[in-house]
Amino acid sequence: QQTILMVGDITDIYVTSFERMLSDPYFTPEELSAIALGYTKLLEESAHLLNDLKTVVNENGLSMNDKERMDIIDRCYNDMLQNRSLVQYYTNKNIGVSYLRAKKRNDLDRVMALYGSPNERYW
Repeated sequence: QQTILMVGDITDIYVTSFERMLSDPYFTPEELSAIALGYTKLLEESAHLLNDLKTVVNENGLSMNDKERMDIIDRCYNDMLQNRSLVQYYTNKNIGVSYLRAKKRNDLDRVMALYGSPNERYW
């Protein structure tokens, strides 16, 4: 259950952050395309992990013993946790690029407002 909830977290981070990046004047269309590709790869990895988890509950899972099933569940959970951390890191680094560009142009207020109030900021 926790693994599946993390997919929701990953999706929320991606949707919220990338939507804001699209309106960020400090990213070029080419950079946004590259950022989108990075998110795509990370989301694909999450989908692969969910497919691995599905093997536990389909007919292939019936031939496994409890230890084998738990090993797959544990591996998927740990890999998804790492993937969630990677998505957060990737997001933070991209926002950091915008922050540095805004700082160079004395325009920090715009970036700070774009990515949330102090209570909402996750970066």
